[in-house]
Amino acid sequence: MISTSDLKTGLTIEYDNGIWRVVEFQHVKPGKGAAFVRSKLKNLRTGALQEKTFRAGEKFELALIETKSMQYLYDNNGNHVFMDTDTYEQLEIPGERIEDELKYMKENMLVSIMMYGSEIIGVEVPKKVELKVVETEPGIRGDTSGGGSKSATLETGVVVTVPLFVNKDDVLIINTDEGTYASRA
Repeated sequence: MISTSDLKTGLTIEYDNGIWRVVEFQHVKPGKGAAFVRSKLKNLRTGALQEKTFRAGEKFELALIETKSMQYLYDNNGNHVFMDTDTYEQLEIPGERIEDELKYMKENMLVSIMMYGSEIIGVEVPKKVELKVVETEPGIRGDTSGGGSKSATLETGVVVTVPLFVNKDDVLIINTDEGTYASRA
C-alpha cells in the first residue's frame, strides 16, 4: 500500500477497479481546510485520461506492471504478432488495442509489452524511431513565410510536419511521444 505522499509521475496504482499510471500530480495545501492531491491519471486498459482529487493520506494498492522486450513480427488479419526474443514464444494483440502505437511500428522492431499478471495492458514503442519518407511535396526555395514546413507521409502511414529540406526516401527520427519530427537519421 502507498499513500498520496508517495505519488510520483509514472507510478502505476490500482484504483476504482482499474490500473492507472500517474501522468501528473500536485500536492495542494490551501490556507483553509485540509491538504489534498490533484492528479491526472491514465487508465492503462482503456487509455482514457482522468483528473482525480484525493484527500491527503489516502491509500492505494501499488500495481506491479511487468514489461517484456518483444519483437514485432507481422499483422495477422488485424491481430498483431509479437515474439519474445528469449523464449521465442509468440502472442497476438488485437489492432484496436494498439492503434496509436502502430503508427510508429515497423516489422522486426523491438518494443516493450506491458503486462499485469497474465493480462496484456499495452505496447510501449521506443521514444524515438527511424522511419522513411514515402511521400512529400518538393520544397520550394525561398518559401519560408509560412514557417518553413510541409507534411510528409512515412512508411507506416503516419503523417508528420517536417522542414522544407526533407525529401522523399529520407530517413527521419520521429519523437513517438508527440508524433513530431526530431531530425534526419
